[in-house]
Amino acid sequence: MNIIVCVKPAPDPKRWDSIELDPKTKALRREGIPSVLGPLDKRALEEGLRLKEKYGGKVAVMAMAPPSARDNLVEALAMVADEARLLSDRLFAGSDTWATSLVLARGIRKWGSYDLVLCGEWSLDGSTGHVGTQLAEYLNVPNVSRVAAIESLEGGTLRTRALIEQGYRIVETTLPALITVTRDINTPRFTSLMGVLEAETKPLVSWSAADLGIKPDEVGFQGSPTQTGDVFMPEMKRKAEILRGEPEEMVGEIVRKIRQAMG
Repeated sequence: MNIIVCVKPAPDPKRWDSIELDPKTKALRREGIPSVLGPLDKRALEEGLRLKEKYGGKVAVMAMAPPSARDNLVEALAMVADEARLLSDRLFAGSDTWATSLVLARGIRKWGSYDLVLCGEWSLDGSTGHVGTQLAEYLNVPNVSRVAAIESLEGGTLRTRALIEQGYRIVETTLPALITVTRDINTPRFTSLMGVLEAETKPLVSWSAADLGIKPDEVGFQGSPTQTGDVFMPEMKRKAEILRGEPEEMVGEIVRKIRQAMG
């Protein structure tokens, strides 16, 4: 089994109050804000590692991110992934989910043959849930979203349990395929000291836009069909009123005021 896990290093939630927006592009300014792997990224990686332990093969981790995300990929290698690829270029800045999916697809094709691609259902920052499905389209492989469990993998057929609104569905698909995982699929392992020590000896290669054969007009703001119109904090207007009296009297007064407000 050759497995590729796509992760999205995102700004540390503990520092979100320090993030600023570029006044012109409306993009996030992430300089000086450390990045972390999101909880679904780690679950996707954990599931890849479990499949490797059961069926053999190797697990590669891939991310489109700034050079500072190297530490996040080293963390993934410390969880005993075999190798990592960092897709990094200033041309990628400002890419929406469509352009991001294109970059990841080019990276996967350059990496080589694979059986399964795993992604988190959504990223820690954007939380759109678009990249996995769009990436599957670029790769022209089957996609199963919201996977809560891998039931079996036999004879080149993957059987998954995927969440739906009122329960779940069992989906079978041939390989190669792409799945996006939910929080229910597993609990990620702890990183061991030996894993940390071995991580620095494993392959971690960076690929630029030129390495991937990507043109400037395919990525970044220029290659992104989704553009941010404006970002602002809505004005909050609230009026407080203190009611006094016995509980029964106050409940009746609240009901009266609600009915009055509803016309």
